[in-house]
Amino acid sequence: MEFLGTSQTASYCGPKKACAFRALPPAGPAPETQECYQPYSLPGYRYLKSWRPSLFYKVSNAQTCVDERATCRSPLRPPTILPALRSALFCRYSPRDWDKSNDLQMRGAEASRLWASRLTGDSMRLMQDKDELTRQMQEGTSRNLGQRLSDIGFWKSELGYELERLLNETHSMETVKRRLECAAEELNCPLQVALECLYHREKRIGIDLVHDNVEKNLIQEVDLLKCCQEHMRKLAQRIDIQMRDNRDAQHALERDLEDKSSAQFIDEKCYNLRNTSDCITFFHGMEKVDGTVSVPETWAKFSNDNIRHSQNMRANSIRLREEAENLLETLSDQMWKQFTDTNLAFSARISEVTDVKNKLQTQLAKTLQEIFQAENTIMLLERSITAKECPLKVAQTRLECRTWRPNVELCRDIPQFELVNEVFTIDDTLQTLRLRLRETQDTLQLLVMTKCRLEHELAVKANTLCIDKEKCMSMRKTFPCTPRLVGYT
Repeated sequence: MEFLGTSQTASYCGPKKACAFRALPPAGPAPETQECYQPYSLPGYRYLKSWRPSLFYKVSNAQTCVDERATCRSPLRPPTILPALRSALFCRYSPRDWDKSNDLQMRGAEASRLWASRLTGDSMRLMQDKDELTRQMQEGTSRNLGQRLSDIGFWKSELGYELERLLNETHSMETVKRRLECAAEELNCPLQVALECLYHREKRIGIDLVHDNVEKNLIQEVDLLKCCQEHMRKLAQRIDIQMRDNRDAQHALERDLEDKSSAQFIDEKCYNLRNTSDCITFFHGMEKVDGTVSVPETWAKFSNDNIRHSQNMRANSIRLREEAENLLETLSDQMWKQFTDTNLAFSARISEVTDVKNKLQTQLAKTLQEIFQAENTIMLLERSITAKECPLKVAQTRLECRTWRPNVELCRDIPQFELVNEVFTIDDTLQTLRLRLRETQDTLQLLVMTKCRLEHELAVKANTLCIDKEKCMSMRKTFPCTPRLVGYT
């Protein structure tokens, strides 16, 4: 590497030599010489006449010594071929250019290093985030598989329990092969009353449209009255039909139970798979294959429908069996008992609905009071927020005015600290108050929604009371006497 500048052996770096100046020769016509000196220039600087090394002019303008004058062609222009020791005088760059170049190199290196460091840090964070995301997704999948196994186990137990009950009921139905004969024209009136009660109760609204004890008793009463009207000779056929329906429900339960056992085995195998398992491999494109035929809602609904179907079949079987066992023995007693039970269920249900309605009215009154208090709180919070704006303006105005202090008077003194602290404190107070205002407004909205729900529930309960107490109970004041029930009159 060649260093720009001068060497220690350069002639101009030593002590000055005394040059014996002689009288210059008389000026005469200088011989015409062709200029052969071409100054060196960087690419792109060939035509820039405004920049040349200043050292060039200093040397070229100095008077030459007597010893060197013989080698110079002209006292005002350096020789074409420069001596070795004086080549440094005609340097390409100045120290300022050298410093500027080094500074640019250092800045470029620093920028590259910072960019590489930032990229490395971002890459590490990206890898950590993706690793955490993958781990969380795998844990979530395992957790979902565990929940799925729990759901399958639940439905298996429900299906098994229902299947066992259905088999027991079918076995009981096989023992009941008697024909029953009964004709009760007098049962048309109570039957019509029971049906009218059911039809009226279908007009209930919302959550009150529940399969409660009243509706169960009404259904049992209707079934009992209808079964009493059927002849004993038809009961065997009905039992055979019911047994066939039970077998259909039994087949559906067994098939569903078998499918759930297979699915449980597969999901347990998937649940036990880990990243270190031996049987895992790539199955490219499997995520695009969707061979499912159901969703969780339809999957649960399928088993639920099977269970409900089985339950309905069992209920019908129970009714038929009870009718076959008890109709001839205590026909009138059962009818009276059923009538009494239905009326008691109506009374209990009316009492429950009345009690709930009173509680809802109490809650509505309390909710209205809370709404009033919430509205007052919102008004006070808004006033408090408005009251804090003027002190904040004063503090900020003071800070702005103090920035115009001249020179050394622009001091960070105690008032400055206090003003800054005051601004931050008021800002924090405003944020806290606004947050509390939003929370109070959300609470108010919740209370309003609660009020609407309570009012709706009160309307529903009033409608239910009107149906059960005024319409249904008014029709159930009388019931045929025992002689009419047994067909004597």
